[in-house]
Amino acid sequence: MLLAIDIGNTNVKVVVFNGERERAAWRLATEAHRMPDEYELLLANLLSLRGVAPKDINAVVMCSVVPSMTAVFTEVCQEVFHTRPLVVGPGIRTGLRIVYDDPRSVGADRIVDAAAAYHLYGGPVIVVDCGTATVFDGVTASADFIGGAIAPGLRSAADALLGATSQLRGVELVAPASAIGKNNVQAIQSGLVFSHVDMVEGMVRRFKRELGEGAKVVGTGGFAGLVAHGSTVFDEVNSELTLLGLRWIYELNKPGGSGT
Repeated sequence: MLLAIDIGNTNVKVVVFNGERERAAWRLATEAHRMPDEYELLLANLLSLRGVAPKDINAVVMCSVVPSMTAVFTEVCQEVFHTRPLVVGPGIRTGLRIVYDDPRSVGADRIVDAAAAYHLYGGPVIVVDCGTATVFDGVTASADFIGGAIAPGLRSAADALLGATSQLRGVELVAPASAIGKNNVQAIQSGLVFSHVDMVEGMVRRFKRELGEGAKVVGTGGFAGLVAHGSTVFDEVNSELTLLGLRWIYELNKPGGSGT
């Protein structure tokens, strides 16, 4: 079985694949203060609850945007599974050619999402990851990752707004019934959600002018569903894009795999 680990700024997503089938999945809080021993115990217990023994895991693939957590989970994998994870980074086959001023500076999660989107949907393709940040990336028809854009995420925008205003309180991030709010809660929801949807639509229009109007648009990340609820901007919404990309990249890099 293959264990795929996606370490983000907010969450750590873990999936066990049995071939192409997903056997089990968890979402953990990213807590850099936790010691490796704590994550070892947590991961072993979660696996046990789903009937998966550590010896059943014969390979691990990982991407991370939190360097300190990369070291923690590398140690965890060595202790629990007696294997060193394949960590997505420079020198790893992805199926893409990275056309970026400094390829090493591109977040591993961006490359994994782009590789998965191109593999699943072809190119040109635009990936919109609606998470801690809202990240847009473009891949050409010939599998060139040409770059993207990074904007504040919906939660980040909400925290910034509410943290800078003394008379506004936190609200649930859902779309209100109308753009014109009848009270402060609705007004904040409207301003946050609808402006974010409009930003996504506007950025996608700009990307299509550069990539081609026929580019597919794939949404992923925790807020992709909320954006999709208020817009037809996405051709596909795939909440598992990163983890599927990790499985794909592992297949490219394992002995006997093939890729570019």
